[in-house]
Amino acid sequence: MNVLLVYAHPEPQSLNGSLRDFSIKRLEDAGHTVQVSDLYAMQWKAVLDADDSTATQTGERFDPVRDSLRAFADGLQSKDIELEQQKLLWADAVILQFPLWWFSMPAILKGWVERVYAYGFAYGVGEHSDTHWGDRYGEGTLAGKRAMLMVTAGGWETHYGPRGINGPMDDILFPIQHGILHYPGFDVLPPFVIYRTDKIDPARFAVACEVLGQRLDSLWDTPPIPFRRQNAGEYHIPELSLKEHIAPGRSGFTVHSSDNQ
Repeated sequence: MNVLLVYAHPEPQSLNGSLRDFSIKRLEDAGHTVQVSDLYAMQWKAVLDADDSTATQTGERFDPVRDSLRAFADGLQSKDIELEQQKLLWADAVILQFPLWWFSMPAILKGWVERVYAYGFAYGVGEHSDTHWGDRYGEGTLAGKRAMLMVTAGGWETHYGPRGINGPMDDILFPIQHGILHYPGFDVLPPFVIYRTDKIDPARFAVACEVLGQRLDSLWDTPPIPFRRQNAGEYHIPELSLKEHIAPGRSGFTVHSSDNQ
């Protein structure tokens, strides 16, 4: 299988760097082909702007959506964007690896998403009608592929528990897992998360690698998070709100997973 690892940490000798190296070796030893997008090493441009199109600038007002569509449709995207899109199309599985910084991904990884997820590629895809509101949330360009987050967090696991001060980790990661990965079609696997990263010693690192190795070995067997599919009949269209008999009386992120019905 083909695996794309999108890696976002500025220090190669960090814990994340060691986990990246372990993951590449584990996957390749199992016979998989791995490509790595090391965003800091690539000096990835994180800012979405008019320079993302190679079209001649005419002084027309920059419109991120319109210009993204034109560039994608007309083959005028900057080369770095096009190459990352090709990697996504090549991959059977995608791993986003990053430290949890201020309750989200590092800005360089967010910029990778904003630029690579072009209009016509990751959004704005498919029919929009009274019965089908685009190919997204379980459908779309990247449907049939798998994705997983590898996340390191400095806080204790209890800090991110059901009653933890930081909020549940599943809630913190929901915008990424549901909104960035499930939206363009990925089947999203439960995340791999390491806590208290400043307390990692050789013994804890060995344990973490053992658990991570098992997750990588089962990348194609692990049941994905059962996010509901937008066009499968559970949402009103075009309102895109859950129908009344689905998870009645409930609200919040968890209602968008079918195991909470």
